[in-house]
Amino acid sequence: MTTRRSFFKKTCIGLIAASMPKLFGSTSYAQQPAVAGNPQDTFRLGIAGYSFYKFKLDQTLEMLKKVDVHYLCIKDFHLPMKSTDEEIVAFHEQCKASGVTGYAVGPIYMGSEQAVDEAFAYAKRAGVKLIVGVPHKEVNKKKTESPELLKYIEGKVKEYDFKYAIHNHGPDGLPYANAECIMSYIKNLDSRIGMCLDIGHNLRTGADPIADMEKYAHRVYDIHIKNITSPDKKGCGIELPRGIIDLTSFVRMLRKVKYSGMCSLEYEKDMDNPLAGIAESIGYFRGIIDATK
Repeated sequence: MTTRRSFFKKTCIGLIAASMPKLFGSTSYAQQPAVAGNPQDTFRLGIAGYSFYKFKLDQTLEMLKKVDVHYLCIKDFHLPMKSTDEEIVAFHEQCKASGVTGYAVGPIYMGSEQAVDEAFAYAKRAGVKLIVGVPHKEVNKKKTESPELLKYIEGKVKEYDFKYAIHNHGPDGLPYANAECIMSYIKNLDSRIGMCLDIGHNLRTGADPIADMEKYAHRVYDIHIKNITSPDKKGCGIELPRGIIDLTSFVRMLRKVKYSGMCSLEYEKDMDNPLAGIAESIGYFRGIIDATK
């Protein structure tokens, strides 16, 4: 017997499947409109969901509209991991109405095989094929790298055919300080396991994000764009034109290596009122793209 509840659930699941191409778009960013009007560029401009940590989805989408950005890395405070199928459909319809595509989920911290299972199932239900993650284990109440969990994740990327991008977090005692550290753990794993290169945190460890982009481009599947005040642990986030990272050289490197993923601004300053800083940063990055094309 088909109850009203079961009928509605099956209908929603069908709507998700039927709407995938329209809701989520092509997985090839190169086939989508070029950033800043440069058809030669294969990378795209987005914003990391963490930038809107203190804002609801409707407020987030309004800010994205104001800065004319159309890609969002989905955080679970906007789309909880335990969302129903109906809530997932509603989320994507709300994004679509604002001209926004959720292109990935994360960063998601995963400290167990169960957490990995849940993250992959969540990504599939959300309709994306890229997970930004931080796999770890607890040692003396401190999160650290977990080669064992990475082997388990390797099985998952093969099962789902997803890409898994490990986010680096700098010199603050969190796992995977920089690109070199990530690569040391993944170099012998399935190539679908790569990194989300956070250029600000990378520089805070003393590493060169431009050189690392060139060296590890084949395993960079997402980028968090930011600028910082100094190349050390004291460095903190600041508007893109006011920091010390040479973003003009970084954009040129993106072109040199033919990077075809997303460049998502992660703005962590003035999080109670970030719009002005986000607008300044997005405008500056677009200006570099236009001026150097």
